[in-house]
Amino acid sequence: MLASNYPVDLAVKPDVKAFFDPATNTISYVVKDPSSNACAVVDSVMDIDYAAGRISYEHADEIIDFIQKSSLELEWLIETHVHADHLSGAPYIQQKLGGKLGIGNQITVVQETFGKVFNEGTEFQRDGSQFDRLFQDGDTYKIGNMTAFAIYTPGHTPACMVHVMGNAAFTGDTLFMPDGGSARADFPGGDAATLYDSIQKVLALPEELRLFMCHDYGPNGRDIQWETTVGDEKRHNIHVGGGKTREEFVKFRTDRDAQLDMPKLIIPSLQVNMRAGRLPPSDESGKTFLKVPVNSL
Repeated sequence: MLASNYPVDLAVKPDVKAFFDPATNTISYVVKDPSSNACAVVDSVMDIDYAAGRISYEHADEIIDFIQKSSLELEWLIETHVHADHLSGAPYIQQKLGGKLGIGNQITVVQETFGKVFNEGTEFQRDGSQFDRLFQDGDTYKIGNMTAFAIYTPGHTPACMVHVMGNAAFTGDTLFMPDGGSARADFPGGDAATLYDSIQKVLALPEELRLFMCHDYGPNGRDIQWETTVGDEKRHNIHVGGGKTREEFVKFRTDRDAQLDMPKLIIPSLQVNMRAGRLPPSDESGKTFLKVPVNSL
């Protein structure tokens, strides 16, 4: 879909509350419809002490506490993609507050790919049925009176989507802050050329549109930041701004990705997030286990 065909409405200005998780450098958001008490949660985090094999919910509880104290009604929990660097807290929040859980419809490709990597049995459904809504490019949904919509932006993963809510867009890992550039494209199903094309779709949106990042790492020692605009990214993004060509981006991204280590939490994250943030089923003794595939990633 062309950028001009997406139903952008800059006159609608949602309230956006950010929650930074320093353990994973993830920013989660509560997005409130300006004309009602309805809200959405974008890219929440479930805490894990990987060395101890211990799950907890401090980050999710902070979001729940904010929603309750603000007398908000949670209508949507949005996952911009299947994250490889943190575990989703969406089912935990949904259990406490309700709402529908949504992700891009290409989650089925991710489930098929990593169902094989983790040697999941036939009981693991690869049809996206763990989620309440599977979005396609241009699909709209309501948060109170505010119309939100999804833009298909593959390249980092096959299921990436940018979600636009009024004059605010949540980019997932498709873009970082201008001095952070872009996310890697070397995971299974990722592709640097596809990522470049997806970024161009975002940069073709109105320049005033606010962009909210899923991650920030404070490059060169600056403070953590998570909000910018389409115009700022278009002019200043160090990987794609200033008219950089597709060929330049693909060469840079490919060379850069070859130097990167795998995310520390990729093994637990993928197993949990491809299940919509739920842990694998317990065994007959009631214990839950995560697998470590050897020489498969």
